[in-house]
Amino acid sequence: MNARPPANFASDNVAGALPEVIAAVTDAAQADAMPYGNDPWTERVTARLRGLFESDLWAFPVATGTAANALALSAVCPPFGTVFCHALSHATTDECGAPEFYTGGAKLTLVDGPDGRIDPVALAAAIAVARPHGVHNMPPAAVTVTQASEAGTVYAADHLEAIAAIAKENGLVLHMDGARFGNALAALDVSAADATWRRGVDVLSFGATKGGAMAAEAVVFFREELAAAFGERRKRGGHLLSKMRFVSAQLDGYLSGDAWLRAARAANAGAARLAAGLAATDGVALVREPEANIVFAQLPLPVLDALEADGFGFYRAGDEGSVRLVVPWSVTEADVDGFVAAVRGHLADVD
Repeated sequence: MNARPPANFASDNVAGALPEVIAAVTDAAQADAMPYGNDPWTERVTARLRGLFESDLWAFPVATGTAANALALSAVCPPFGTVFCHALSHATTDECGAPEFYTGGAKLTLVDGPDGRIDPVALAAAIAVARPHGVHNMPPAAVTVTQASEAGTVYAADHLEAIAAIAKENGLVLHMDGARFGNALAALDVSAADATWRRGVDVLSFGATKGGAMAAEAVVFFREELAAAFGERRKRGGHLLSKMRFVSAQLDGYLSGDAWLRAARAANAGAARLAAGLAATDGVALVREPEANIVFAQLPLPVLDALEADGFGFYRAGDEGSVRLVVPWSVTEADVDGFVAAVRGHLADVD
């Protein structure tokens, strides 16, 4: 048997699918079913999500996180409005203008904040100066937060509540990009309701792909009026799949028996082990302590070159040896320990 290849920490998208997801899709493939979401799997996913969030929510499966974010924002922001987001948010750095496209031209206004999280004071200031000249400027419409953030951090309850209070005070909708919602929830160790609508979140992009699905997300509305025309938006945006049951089945398997949270906990634990190993290594510095499944560290450039030559996967996050390591749910202790051992070996060579 061949040895396990070097670990790939480039993204949590490198992992395959959870066994529960594969089994659910296989089951969905065994029989005929009505198209366009009129099937038992889609109905069951809505029921599962309502139970999970303890709310009469309205859920719409889609195939990608970009579609979930962009279509969700299009439902809460007019073409002439603006959405406030962090400068590191996926909406502004990695979606190729999809939010602007699907909203029909809305603007993304960047808000500062340390460690990938919006600073409430900075948000309030940005809203206050957003429209000094009436109709000549784009009115504030929504705020989007990324949970867990692209910096590997998590919004605590009081932080999220502060942002929600500012949004509500100014009549804005609060959207949560939950591509890594499972990792955030596992880190917070609270209920899904306490991490979202009870803290003021109005609409959630519920991610599953990074957590163990093949290609499945859901846009979840906690206020019915916001979902009023979303069915048409999803159809027009090309995400009402004719065989929607194969997207819904993934979500059904993902949510069955807490498979998604077990996977998220495994990824978070792998990140904690990786961070501990690197922090205990002379010549390596953590940029910050990880709160979910993303680790940022600083290593000598020759070591990064050597690790890449070994076949390890990761992204460089700057020109000075900063590296971004995303730990997938499929990681093993051997994967983590093998990477740390390689780092130490190459550091010894550099010395």
